[in-house]
Amino acid sequence: VQLQASGGGLVQNGGSLELSCAASGFTFSTYWLYWLRQAPGKGLERVSHISSGAFPYYTNIAKGRFTISRDNAKSTVYLQMNSLKSEDTAVYYCGAKRSPSASQFEYLSQGTLVTVSS
Repeated sequence: VQLQASGGGLVQNGGSLELSCAASGFTFSTYWLYWLRQAPGKGLERVSHISSGAFPYYTNIAKGRFTISRDNAKSTVYLQMNSLKSEDTAVYYCGAKRSPSASQFEYLSQGTLVTVSS
């Protein structure tokens, strides 16, 4: 069972990146999927999530700039990030859990580093 995040890299201020997170070993379509990030020297924070029914939710970090989507056929969740700012520099993770009320993620990916240069 694993989640594999990818797509990070170096981008200029105002640029775009799309992160992907591929899942295997569990029933992907029944899980709520989350993108989180950890900036240098800071704690883990939620960015966005998408329900098993494909309803998206965005924190203030992501509203108006990021779009989360999922492809159950490919067992992959995406995060399209536009208008990137230097404060978006962080290691990004994807997580999965069967219920939004669960206190912990059942699965968490390794991180993918996003660096936004000014």
